[in-house]
Amino acid sequence: MEPAPAEAQRALDEAVAAPEGERRALLARIAGRHPAWPAVWAALGAVGRDDVEAYAYFRVGYHRGLDALRKAGWRGSGYVRWREPTNRGFLLALHGLERRAAAIGERDEEERCRQFLRQLDPTWPPAELAGEA
Repeated sequence: MEPAPAEAQRALDEAVAAPEGERRALLARIAGRHPAWPAVWAALGAVGRDDVEAYAYFRVGYHRGLDALRKAGWRGSGYVRWREPTNRGFLLALHGLERRAAAIGERDEEERCRQFLRQLDPTWPPAELAGEA
């Protein structure tokens, strides 16, 4: 996957570090400017107002990530590793989708996401997320 433009990454870092009450609006503006970037959708999912909203953001990030992977030559099989920073937005979106599917009782989706994460990266979850998986 291609890296995000430097200005987009800076804006995302600043939005995530902003006071809690400002994050969602800042992230939404970034998503409006960079709608194909899975990392911004994963960040929006993390600040969703409820499980359904978060699920929707994570699903967009997941699909945008699949689009970006395919554009980069991925053909639906093979590894997509966490250790590659450009993959992290997609993997975070898929992880968030798994967790929110569980929260809303969509067990088939939860299990599909869980299996897919481990197929993409057999070392999943990364140390940074081990307590969340």
